[in-house]
Amino acid sequence: MKNRFLLLAFSLFLAGIGAVSAQSNKISFEEYDLDNGLHVILHQDKSTPIVTVSVMYHVGSKNENPERTGFAHFFEHLMFEGTQNIPRGEYSNFVERAGGTLNANTSNDRTYYYEILPSNQLELGLWLESERMLHAKVDSIGIQTQKKVVIEEKKQTVDSRPYGTLFQETMKRAFKVHPYRWTVIGDPDHIRAAKDEEFQQFYKEFYVPNNAALVIAGDIEIESAKELINKYFAEIPKGNKDIYRPTMVEPDLGGEVRDTIFDNIQLPLIVQAYRTPAMGTDDYYALDMLSTLLSGGQSSRLYKSLVDEQQKALEAGSFAMPFQDPSVALAYALPNMGVDCADLEAAIDVEVSKVREELISEKEFQKLRNQFENSFVKSNVKLASRAENLATNYVYFDNTNLINTELDKYMAVTREDIKRVANKYLVEDNRVVLYYLPKSQQN
Repeated sequence: MKNRFLLLAFSLFLAGIGAVSAQSNKISFEEYDLDNGLHVILHQDKSTPIVTVSVMYHVGSKNENPERTGFAHFFEHLMFEGTQNIPRGEYSNFVERAGGTLNANTSNDRTYYYEILPSNQLELGLWLESERMLHAKVDSIGIQTQKKVVIEEKKQTVDSRPYGTLFQETMKRAFKVHPYRWTVIGDPDHIRAAKDEEFQQFYKEFYVPNNAALVIAGDIEIESAKELINKYFAEIPKGNKDIYRPTMVEPDLGGEVRDTIFDNIQLPLIVQAYRTPAMGTDDYYALDMLSTLLSGGQSSRLYKSLVDEQQKALEAGSFAMPFQDPSVALAYALPNMGVDCADLEAAIDVEVSKVREELISEKEFQKLRNQFENSFVKSNVKLASRAENLATNYVYFDNTNLINTELDKYMAVTREDIKRVANKYLVEDNRVVLYYLPKSQQN
């Protein structure tokens, strides 16, 4: 068993090395639909004897009932409980005994499950995912178990963590109509109150083949892989309910939203969250480059100015929240000892105003382009990352080949585009500003 784990770890390492040079070439794939609506994407890479089997379901927190938030994340946990043919608690053991690894994650827009296995275990991965899609145990025992798990997770990762409520407090101020106004982890009271039948209906609506993309990437033979896919997935019934897709459009913010949060923290934190366009739009690519220019690492404008030169901040950076619908991007700064939050915020605003008023230099622009080219290549180095990117491009944009063309969209951005989106999005009327302050400062 130990040797098998070592072999898989070594294979994963080699996969990373082998793919570096390969990414200068087009990433090839084949895709098709089964009669039940399941979209299949196959990517062959025989450089190492491993395979990634993954399924992305087009359901995230935005598909939830506002009175039952947290369901998508809840199912990320529940789907490891077992199935009609897999004993409770044994799902992960099947993968680990075969020398593989597995995991899952949930966002506002989708839920993603994957296994990384020795390539001779492809059939095992397909059986496991087909079981999850058709026969998952959505019963009282599993539901009660996972209710406790996700409620405790929120206590640990949000309620008890310094600045842990940052996304929660930001999103409910940035959005009033769109379901992005609540976060993925949801409200524990909604999970507690939900009946078993509500979880079962959620499973029946969203965990169906016509709401999923199956991606197999790695050391596979295409035709034999198709035979196995047909064996395990072709007979799964298509969902018979309309899949809920939120269509509401969030209105303009209508002016700056400003608030103070008192938290169990030692150091204050300033957050500026600007509303941003949806992924895949021309403005998204220009704004993504602008965000990196301002706050992407220690060579960024905000870090150099606020931390290195003025020494007003201990740290400065940003969190982009790239979603399928228009979202937000967060910039943050921790004030240095003795620095007033308002003074630090004014210094941030000065740097933002510069990109609105001046074209960035050709030298800085070329550096930015190089950063994105390097980042794009790295994002497809690992086999598992390629599988997820293929799935995302199909599920979000119905354009799997974006994996080969998205870099061109970044390279098409001009200096003038960067200045234009700065003036369009990085303005006071389009932002939420939060001051996180220690509870000791609360009157």
